[in-house]
Amino acid sequence: MTAIESPCILVCSIDMKTGFCFGCGRTRDEIAGWIAMTPEVRRAVMADLPARLETVER
Repeated sequence: MTAIESPCILVCSIDMKTGFCFGCGRTRDEIAGWIAMTPEVRRAVMADLPARLETVER
């Protein structure tokens, strides 16, 4: 069994303005569906996370 790559840093709280997690930058739907995503889709989401995290209000 291989580990699933994840951006989770165990800071699980959603910014109500952007809809992104304060810790990882994913949406609720992305978090819920992460395990079912293909590695390619997960990597595509992860590529967007740095830009998303810049938009959350901390």
